[in-house]
Order: sequence, then structure tokens, then C-alpha cells
Amino acid sequence: MPDLFDPVVFGDIQLANRIVMAPLTRGRSGPTGVPTELGVEYYRQRAGAGLIISEGTGISREGLGWPNAPGLWTEEQVEGWKPVTEAVHQAGGKIVAQLWHMGRLVHSSVTGTQPVSASATTAPNKAHTYEGKKAYEEARAITHDDIQRILGDYATATRNALRAGFDGVQLHGANGYLIDQFLRDGTNLRTDDYGGSVDNRIRLLREATEALISEAGAGRTLVRLSPLGLVQGCDDSDPHGLFIAAGKALGELGIAAIELREPGAHSTFAATDIPPVSPHIRPHFNGGIILNSDYDGPSARARLSEGVADAIAFGRPFIANPDLVHRLRGDLPLTAPDPSTFYTAGAEGYIDYPEYEEQEAA
Repeated sequence: MPDLFDPVVFGDIQLANRIVMAPLTRGRSGPTGVPTELGVEYYRQRAGAGLIISEGTGISREGLGWPNAPGLWTEEQVEGWKPVTEAVHQAGGKIVAQLWHMGRLVHSSVTGTQPVSASATTAPNKAHTYEGKKAYEEARAITHDDIQRILGDYATATRNALRAGFDGVQLHGANGYLIDQFLRDGTNLRTDDYGGSVDNRIRLLREATEALISEAGAGRTLVRLSPLGLVQGCDDSDPHGLFIAAGKALGELGIAAIELREPGAHSTFAATDIPPVSPHIRPHFNGGIILNSDYDGPSARARLSEGVADAIAFGRPFIANPDLVHRLRGDLPLTAPDPSTFYTAGAEGYIDYPEYEEQEAA
């Protein structure tokens, strides 16, 4: 059976081990979305992962509503990412860019324009803005012309990611953001060829993935899905049927891997009682399957031994343990992260967590 520390190949990407750093929004890139020297050090410290999936990275101003998150639609952003990818590669790691359109989960005070979504709906709760949290606004239903424009934005961001030195790209299709808003019948109320049936609702997922493939090739394209229940106001009446169909469609496209967020009843984010869909996707998907949500060393090894997962993604443990791979290999204790610094602007809680030996010597 595979071990966490065995190498694995996903498409055209060779991983030194099966520990993946999950995408983690950290908000350190400033209002122009340009990564800084802090980001270079942050990703370099964590390059021991078999694969780093970058924090969510906007494909356009319209689609990026998280304050100080990075983008990949301007030349300045591309240049800002180059030293990040170079640092990861020099440390022996691999990194792909997660491409993000947030859909209705933005606020116009950040994006400068009305939110867009599958349908004219309003997300619950509040948006993060530069002035604090504000109630979400009603989204405008995307037109067919908008869809073509957004697909073009995905292609451009993919091209920019490769220019910036990334080893590939991941489409963010999870957690209630734009692609997920089209997938689920609770937020997709359309009556055209992007709404109604499951085949219609997965159409944008398929077309956006094809946009990434057109620039990066299938062997350097990954997709993230969250086959779970309610997440950020986004739900579906039959998540198993929907996500099995989505997995089958992605399998037909021959992409390198899918990352599946499958939280349990006690998850730290969007807990659900819905049974895992991954065993039902596996027969239809020949690429790598990366499972994500609340894993530690023993539970990760157990999932690999079941034969469904090819790798395990760790999120918050990587925040406070830059040497997470070393700690998992040695069954060493993990440091708990400080949530108050998850999205603050400085080095504290970002690049100042020590490695295990430094911590013990202090």
C-alpha cells in the first residue's frame, strides 16, 4: 500500500511525497494583489510538501473580493509571483496556482462592480472588505457573453501562471464560489443550457477546465471540488449524483488530479453528515485523487490504505508547521496556529512559526 512519503505522479507533475499543502487564503498581497517578499519566504518554508496548491488567486478584479488576496491578471502580479515559484523550486518543491472566481461571495466596495453568479441571488452572512464585514449584495445573473469573457479570464490567468513559473494550475470549483454556484441547484436557478439538469449545471465546470487545459495541458491541470452539503449558502438536493457526474466529466477530460474537500460531522469548516462521494468518483476518474479535510498523520495513512486517495491535503497544520512533512515523518507534535493572525497583514503568524528543532532549542 502507498505511504505518505512515497513519490507519485499526477499527469506531468512528479511529487516527491503524497503530502499536499492545501490552498490557504492569507491576505498578504496588498490591494493590488501582488505577492511580496513575505510570500516568497512563506512558500519557501513549506516547499517540503510534495505539492503546494497556492492560496486562491483571482483571475480578474470582478472575481476577487477577498482583501489583499493575490491575482494573476496583471503584469505586476505575474512578476510578483516569479520569485515565489523560483524559491519553491530552489527548495526542491512543486507549486500550482489555484485560480479563483468568487462569484457572488464578493462586495462591490472591493471589486468595484456588482457581484455576478449563476442566478440573481444573495449570499447569506457577510463579506470581508477593507472596511470590515458588510452584508452581501444581490448578484447579477451571468449572461452568455459574460460566460465567454470569464472563460477567457481563466485562460489568460492560466497563461500568466505558467509565465510566472508555476508547475500547473488548479480550478477552484469548491466551497460555494462561482463554479460551485453553477453546479448546485440551490444557487443555479437558470432555465437555459447552463441550468436545470445535472449535465447542464456541470457545463461551466467542464468549459472552465477546458480553458485551463487549452493553455496548460491536461497533465498540468487540477480541479478542486467540495462534494458536501451546505457551504456559504450553496447547497444541492442530490450532492452524490451531482458530484459523481462532475467527477466523471473531469475524468473524460484527462486532467492530472482532483482535490476533494470531504469534511465530516466535526469539521472545522462546513461540517456535514453527508457520506464521502470519493469512493463513487474513483471508478470514473483515472487521475490522482487528493482528499482534504481535518487530517492528521494516522488518519491520512488510513485513507491512503483504503485505495481511494492518492495523496492527502493538509491545510491549517501547514500554517503553524512549515516543516509539516518532517513532523509527520517523525510523528512529532504539531504546533497549533493562531487564528487571530490568519488574515493580518504582517509577518506575525505567517513566516515566524519555527521548525521543530528550533522550537525545541528555544
